[in-house]
Amino acid sequence: MAAYALPDISAAEGQAATVLAQNEHPFPPSPQVQQAVVEAMASAQLYPDDNCNALRVAIADVHGLDAGRIVCGVGSMELMSTLVQAYLAPGARLLMTEYGYLFMRTLCQLVGASLDVAEEVEHRVDVDRVLRQLRPDTRLVFIVNPGNPSGTVIHNDEIRRLRAALPEDVMLLVDEAYAEFVDPDFHSPLFDLAETGNTVITRTFSKIYGLAGLRVGWGYFPAEVGMQLRKVQNPGSVSSLSQAAACAAMEDQASAAEARRYVAAQRDFMSAALAALGLEVVPSQTNFILVDFTTPQRAESAFNYLRQHGLVVRPMGGYGLPGCLRITVGTEAQMQATAATLAAWREQCGG
Repeated sequence: MAAYALPDISAAEGQAATVLAQNEHPFPPSPQVQQAVVEAMASAQLYPDDNCNALRVAIADVHGLDAGRIVCGVGSMELMSTLVQAYLAPGARLLMTEYGYLFMRTLCQLVGASLDVAEEVEHRVDVDRVLRQLRPDTRLVFIVNPGNPSGTVIHNDEIRRLRAALPEDVMLLVDEAYAEFVDPDFHSPLFDLAETGNTVITRTFSKIYGLAGLRVGWGYFPAEVGMQLRKVQNPGSVSSLSQAAACAAMEDQASAAEARRYVAAQRDFMSAALAALGLEVVPSQTNFILVDFTTPQRAESAFNYLRQHGLVVRPMGGYGLPGCLRITVGTEAQMQATAATLAAWREQCGG
């Protein structure tokens, strides 16, 4: 079994790297969040609250949820990992879509479960294709919405249609790491599905809240599922500093709203600039853009040209998209530099 592969985020020798490969927030956490971390240091000699009580209440207050159904973890990755460990084993099958999170493939190997994949249509989840891939021993269906690396989103009515068509003994896991970037009119909450007993919704503080370095995720679980999850979750895994930062970030919804507006503006600018260069851009509602360079050779050429100029983006060969690069939406200056560098690449190398 191979280790989960992280991207090479180094620039060419002699270049300072501007990393646009990790879908990170363009700015540091707000002063309110930074102050909360400073204050939490005063009790850092103590173990953290194992139940993340204050954080769960802060999340519940913002989203109108039952705090008792919220489970927090070291990023949503920990929650996915513990869910798979609790509910899958050899002989069981997990079903995901073509461009779903690659980490799930690693988790299946870890527990000895089998993996099935449903094709996407134009880089978008297709519920009917998912349903056609169901098998009698399918135990977990995994959907990423909005998608990564595509950035596409399907209406949550489609997710509800999927849940209604799945057998009751098949769990549905919906990862919504990028949900806060989507137009709220299009992406109405799904949290009520967790009350059915067989659906889990996961989110993260790494993206719109800019806490990737502190590793905090959360999920909304049926009560029984949450209880089983805690049996395999490391106790006290979310540090006291991370909990304090996440609480402050959740209470600072004005900063999250501003981040949504800023990212949307830079995403629209970058998408238009790339389209003007004759490159195909997959419509995104996230903080990244998937760009199709047509061939693996052109994608590699563009990647290397950007890297030589200190701009590090993400090749998508691991997702079966060797002709594509994924570009994180960064600051205005970073997006202008990326657009200008790709224009120069097209003039010199790209045809």
